[in-house]
Amino acid sequence: MSDDRADSALPGWPVALRGVTESVVTTLGPNDRWNVAALGLHAPDDPSDPVTARTYGRTRTWRNFAERGGGVVQFTTDPRTFVDAALTVREVDEPVLPTADAWVEVTVEEIGSETEGDATVRTWALDPVERAVVRERVPTVNRGFGAVVDATVAASRLDVPGFDAAELLDRLRYFADVVERCGGPAEREAFARIDEATGWRERAGERAGAGGGAGDDEER
Repeated sequence: MSDDRADSALPGWPVALRGVTESVVTTLGPNDRWNVAALGLHAPDDPSDPVTARTYGRTRTWRNFAERGGGVVQFTTDPRTFVDAALTVREVDEPVLPTADAWVEVTVEEIGSETEGDATVRTWALDPVERAVVRERVPTVNRGFGAVVDATVAASRLDVPGFDAAELLDRLRYFADVVERCGGPAEREAFARIDEATGWRERAGERAGAGGGAGDDEER
């Protein structure tokens, strides 16, 4: 039997990357604490090219990338970690989160910039420096987990100009139903955190109601 674990292995990275891989990144801020944010990793078609990521606007991740030149990218299957990273402002004392299954310290270099609406989108090349696999596990598929990750993307765009709020709220209703039917306790707890962070359910009920804002570090 063939072992395909290295099919998309890239030099210096602790895990295989395909398409856009969801991760969490910690970056050191001016207060010497580590900001936690979601980060989409774009795998290159050519393994000799770098992995890239994008930041949207003047986020903490953008600032810390620009000022510090790097961060710690982490891979986790804990849906609550993704929600906190994408939709809240979270700072920690240590760069590696307790829920990380693997991590890689990277240096970054800005290689592109474009404007989308009012936001400047910057593309960064990520160069791995040091890595570690904390724990290995057999992956399982849970539709609820995927729904949580997609819901963080929809929720983070609720108040962004250019996105249809009604369409995003419809997506969130669908994802909430998937989590309720197919998720486990961790996925349901994670979705409850989305509710609390954004107030989307009240907005969905009123279609024009006031709700809480999302965090500013969703970088996908």
